[in-house]
Amino acid sequence: MIQYHFPTVLFFGADSLLDLTPAIQKKGLKSLLMVTDPGLVHIGLANSVKTTLTSSRLNIDIFDDVHPNPLEEDVTLGVKAYQSGDYDGIIALGGGSAMDVAKTIRFMAVHKPPLAQYDDAVGGDAKIINPMPPLFAIPTTAGTGSEVGRSSVITIKETGKKTIFFHPGLMPDIAVLDPKLTVNLPPHITAATGVDAFTHCMEAYLVDSFHPMADSIAIEGMKMVVANLPKVMENPNNLDARGQMLLSATMGATAFQKGLGMIHSMAHPLSAKFNIHHGLANALLIKFCLEFTIDKAMKTENKTLQEKLNDIGNIISCDTLSDIGNIPDIAGTFVNSIGIVLGLEKHGIQADHIEKLGQLAFEDSCHATHPFAVSQDDFHAVYTRAL
Repeated sequence: MIQYHFPTVLFFGADSLLDLTPAIQKKGLKSLLMVTDPGLVHIGLANSVKTTLTSSRLNIDIFDDVHPNPLEEDVTLGVKAYQSGDYDGIIALGGGSAMDVAKTIRFMAVHKPPLAQYDDAVGGDAKIINPMPPLFAIPTTAGTGSEVGRSSVITIKETGKKTIFFHPGLMPDIAVLDPKLTVNLPPHITAATGVDAFTHCMEAYLVDSFHPMADSIAIEGMKMVVANLPKVMENPNNLDARGQMLLSATMGATAFQKGLGMIHSMAHPLSAKFNIHHGLANALLIKFCLEFTIDKAMKTENKTLQEKLNDIGNIISCDTLSDIGNIPDIAGTFVNSIGIVLGLEKHGIQADHIEKLGQLAFEDSCHATHPFAVSQDDFHAVYTRAL
């Protein structure tokens, strides 16, 4: 049996945030904990959203103890805050970090610790059984798609590893995609999150499993990133392009319920150990993982994989691809065109880090759905190429 999950209600468009309060009140909720990050509190956006949503019948309090790469302690503090207040729901405001913490608070508020026991890699999803409080997601970046995803990623204190929690119950009830909330993103975050959206779509499309709806969504999502990310980089106030990027991120997370691949397995250690932004980590790796995957597809004469890689190449090149071997360079050129400089060494990674990174990537569960098995030596080789 194959199960498909597309349940999150989407509010899309400029000023769609204004429609959230009536929707929350319609559910009979009276007090919500807003999970966000210190940066959005500092620039005033969190309080602005709180003011917009608060009414005489709806109380909202802010929790902002969220690290850029979320830690188990963020969840522990958030659960304590939720359980100590008279809350009946949660709002997630921000990028993937705030979303992941909010989603994990959602299920840990009604499940017993420790958090590590719910690790998807060890079958922990089967232990997530209790009804959870309502969750409403308001993304302020266009990349992770966490506002519709059924996963969260948290670094566990004991192991120091980014750990994936995966369950349909983690998907928010409503996601608000309001492009006005993304116009003040710094250019480097806009670029990195945009590549993250593309990577989600690309890796989901490459997964060798039957899911025609996810594949169609992934293809369209990639096209939207290629068409709109350069526009946003040129004109940050382009609300139409900002909206398209929000949709592409949502589409990527919808598609990757199929799974992800080796890029994410390699990106997670870069974030957990070196605090490199997740989207940037993907961007630094995409060219070199494509090189590796194409080489394998050609050597094994995997025609289906070759066709999918050609599809990706034509999307990035706007249908000007002449040879499958050109795809990595085309991807690298696209990444450079939005202001991201390739080379792990330029971002603090040294040759003596590679062995440990290769081990951590191999232990990461995302590559289980890569189109073919990837060994620890393979990860070591690709990291070395990416230096």
